[in-house]
Amino acid sequence: MTTAALPQATTAGRELPPIAGLGIAALASVIASGIYLAATAGRHQVLGIPIALLVAAGIIVAVAVVLLVRIPEFAWRKFKMVFGWAIVEYAVFAGMLTYVFVLDHVPTSSLVLLIVSLALFAVDIPMMFGFSVARFQPVDTPRREPNE
Repeated sequence: MTTAALPQATTAGRELPPIAGLGIAALASVIASGIYLAATAGRHQVLGIPIALLVAAGIIVAVAVVLLVRIPEFAWRKFKMVFGWAIVEYAVFAGMLTYVFVLDHVPTSSLVLLIVSLALFAVDIPMMFGFSVARFQPVDTPRREPNE
């Protein structure tokens, strides 16, 4: 009997942590911070609100990462493939936006917050992509040495 004929376990039927939900919550915080910064651009900005939103988003992303790495049986190879290519895409996207903000002479305090927002955005979205794909893939099996 070949390994292709064996049923392959997936994580689709198992209870998994709410990685996608946490990612959406972090994304909402990042977007709300960006909207606030854009709405108050060109006048005196009180930065407490966007800082609080970004701290909340950072904590949420950190919790999601911790919950994600604690999943024992998961399609990690597929996750790494999707996450890797998505993070390349979003890093380029975040880099281009950072360049535009610098070129547009955004004030330093706002620029720092926007760069932090882009960094969270560039990690959060690929993590959700990777998780959403890998959760429906066959679970990775540990490799065995030929003499075992």
